Formats: sequence, C-alpha cells, structure tokens
Amino acid sequence: MRVLLTGHRGYLGSVMTPSLLAAGHDVVGLDSGLFAGCVLGPDDADVPSIHADIRDVKPSHLTGFDAVIHLAALSNDPLGSLAPEITYDINHHASVRLARLAKDAGVQRFLYASTCSVYGSAGEELVTESAPLRPLTPYAESKVRVEEDVTAIADSGFSPVFLRNATAFGFSPCLRADIVLNNLVGVAMLTGTVRVLSDGTPWRPLVHARDIAAAFCAALVAPVDAIHCRAYNVGTEDNNVTVAQIAAAAATAVPNSTVAITGETGPDPRSYRVDFSAIRAAFEGYAPKWTVVDGAVELYENYVRWGLTEELFTTRFTRLAHLRTLQTAGLLDASLRFQRVGAEP
Repeated sequence: MRVLLTGHRGYLGSVMTPSLLAAGHDVVGLDSGLFAGCVLGPDDADVPSIHADIRDVKPSHLTGFDAVIHLAALSNDPLGSLAPEITYDINHHASVRLARLAKDAGVQRFLYASTCSVYGSAGEELVTESAPLRPLTPYAESKVRVEEDVTAIADSGFSPVFLRNATAFGFSPCLRADIVLNNLVGVAMLTGTVRVLSDGTPWRPLVHARDIAAAFCAALVAPVDAIHCRAYNVGTEDNNVTVAQIAAAAATAVPNSTVAITGETGPDPRSYRVDFSAIRAAFEGYAPKWTVVDGAVELYENYVRWGLTEELFTTRFTRLAHLRTLQTAGLLDASLRFQRVGAEP
C-alpha cells in the first residue's frame, strides 16, 4: 500500500516509519521540519519526503496514495495554551483541509491520530469510545473538532478512522521530554529526584510509541467496512496508572533516585481511565507489549547511551522551548512558519 505519513520526522513518526516499512508499505513522508533537529541517537527512518507545512499542502501532494496517516500537529497542551489560534489553525483547519484534499485525490483510507485526552475529567470509571467528550484544552478540543468535521465528509469512497492514542511514552530518535514518563525519567537521571508538582492522584492512560505504531499498521489493513468512521482508544488497561505510579516507575528505572510529590499545583482536573477492548476486538492480534516499567527502563538506558544532558533535555527535546529558540533566532515567524525556504535547522 502506498502511504503518505504526515509528521514523519516527529516523535511518533520516527517510530512509525520503520514499522510501516517493515510491514511492506511504500511510505512517503510529509513534514515541515519544525523538530528536525530534535534527534538523540541514530534516526533510520529515511524515506522519500515532501517538505511542506501541513497548512500549505497542495492537491498534487495527495496524488497516487492509497492511504494517509495524519500525525502532524502541535502536539501538547502547553503549546496549545500558548497560542490557541495557531493550534486550531494547524490541528483543526489544516487537518480537515488535508482530509478534503485526500478525498478529492481518491485516497480511500484516512487514519487520524486523535487522543484520549478528548475525555477530559472522566473520574474513576473506565471510559469507552462512546463516552461523552469533555476536552479541557485547545489541543484536545482541536482533536474533537477534526473527528466531527472529517466524519461529515466520509462516504463509500473515503473512509476515515480515528485512533485516540493514550499518552505516549518511550524512546524515539526524535525525542520528546515533555510527556510525562519521558520527562520524569529524564528528571530522575539528571537530578536524582522525580518531582511531581500535583498531588499524584490523577489517572493517566499510557501507551508506548511502538504500540501506537502497531495500532496504525493494523488499522491500515483492516477491512474498510468494519472500521469506517469508527474511533478506537489505543492502549491497554494495564497502563491506566496514576501520576504517582508513573513517578515510582521512573525512580525504579533510575538508580539512586527518589520520588518527591510536592502537591504545590494541587489536583490536576485531567484524570481519566480508559477501556481499550474495542481495538482488541477490531484488530485481530493487536496487543500492546510495553508496560510503563519497561518503558522507563528503555528510556533510562537510551538517555545514558546517547548522552542526554540537562541542556538538551530542557531545550531541544521540550517542544515549547525548542519553538521559542527557533523564534528567538529569527527562523520562525509568529505563525510558526519558517521565515524563508531553507531556514529550518
């Protein structure tokens, strides 16, 4: 299958690309290069690519593909809160426009990377895909809007599926240090203390980047009629954990580190536990393999192996700080577009 993968040079894309290639697909990437320099260790995901901002995709970019996997986005809550209008422009409007262009080009499958954070504050009960959506941030709200708008243009020739990923973790060549387990393992390694600013009680569903890649690979070849316009939570109930449990996993993985739960920011309203039975039923053989504890060990080993430093951790591998660095250097304008062709690092 010929697949266009947006955001192929990002955190998830750098893991998903080799997974798609290993499954025998013909992969072409599309990426703006915003995080091209955010690499730790070898990056073997070299495929033909289109250099373009997702907002500037042309109809010709979609010609000849059987499927689009859409990962490209401003990818976390701090970025969304910094500039909500840009978040909606990129994550919502550009995503829906991409889907329309894909449909017009005859692309049959459209796999969209949504998020379990669309459930917001859901309490103690396990939430299924039919649960009310209560997004609490511009990032989560943008994902809800895309699901709604892309569903509206679906038909017999254009079949979207919405994969609501749990909070990702795990090592990727294009590292992110601003997602919870990756962050806490790095803090433990660099300071000796896993600091949790909340009270540690909120629930988080976590899933390894490789298990996300496996879910997309499964969705890509599933019968179209069976998954048409469906949403699936991506993860495993075993990785529904509290922030305190995540901190404990990080401290266990990093020798001689301790946990400090300060509670200084109070309870976090984003708390939810997720039911993942639907994806197991839909995609035969799909079973996430990575536990939070295993992921913490993997992260620590790779941080040591590839020489993670505090400077890299807090600037290059923290998305918001990295974008501010590019803006300060005059490489990005206020809309997060590169100022000129070739300006990207």
